[in-house]
Amino acid sequence: MDVPGAAAFLASAGRVLDRRRFELLTGGGSPDAVVAAVDAYRNDDGGYGWGLEPDLRSGTSQPGGALHALEAFADLTPATTARAAEVCDWLAAVSLPDGGLPFALPVPDPAACAPFWTQADPTRSSLQITAVVAATAHRLAEADPAVAGSPWLSRATAYCLQAARGLGPGTNAMELAFAVQFLDAAGRTGAASDDAAALLDRLRPLVPADGLLHVAGGAEGEFMRPLDFAPLPGGPARELFTPAVVEAELDRLAAGQQADGGWTVDFDSWSPAAALEWRGHRTVNALVLLRANGRL
Repeated sequence: MDVPGAAAFLASAGRVLDRRRFELLTGGGSPDAVVAAVDAYRNDDGGYGWGLEPDLRSGTSQPGGALHALEAFADLTPATTARAAEVCDWLAAVSLPDGGLPFALPVPDPAACAPFWTQADPTRSSLQITAVVAATAHRLAEADPAVAGSPWLSRATAYCLQAARGLGPGTNAMELAFAVQFLDAAGRTGAASDDAAALLDRLRPLVPADGLLHVAGGAEGEFMRPLDFAPLPGGPARELFTPAVVEAELDRLAAGQQADGGWTVDFDSWSPAAALEWRGHRTVNALVLLRANGRL
């Protein structure tokens, strides 16, 4: 990987948040600088909006914004921030009675927002968004006792375990990938290790051996891939794939760096700003994954 090239790409096209995450990732910067960058997207209610999820430009606090905030806070490990527990409190406030999160809350300012966000039903729990938010929180909980003890995370975990039991053939690729990712993360923390292991075994027939599942309704080349199911080494979800499949996917990820130093995405963006911001986000996340998997 060309790390200086990635730095140059982010300088020319990245958000301040992505530049701060990259700076911390590569041994500079500080956790406080990352938190300050995330704070730019924070609302007074403790949630996050303002395009922190690039295809959701609304200023309103949204589960998608909370996901990206938790993702950035996970970069701080072993340092922690009180903001992580605060966003868990916000998530508790907007969760539905069954413990799940709606895919999105109402969007009163829909300009440049993807229709799947603006048309979501705020009265119905979504395994897809709850699972990926809870998975990220579980990864953070390994270093942050306040997140590990969050009542929201306990309720979300129970919801995801119950909802994952109902998955079967024909499940949307993203929902399946994020459910597996959740089970992997929950299995690591011990929050639900026995249930997670049993459910992963039950879902195994739904996951192709090569880990490639096309996203229905997405772009032609948009797939969930092995690292979307099992991004980190050492977890139970890695047992869904042979080591050769994982290594080939890591090779592919490393080779995805473009001549300008950044990575691209395989899905459509819904605004010029989002198209650029997704590349910065993907560039940082590619390096995070490569480092976690011993490639950086």
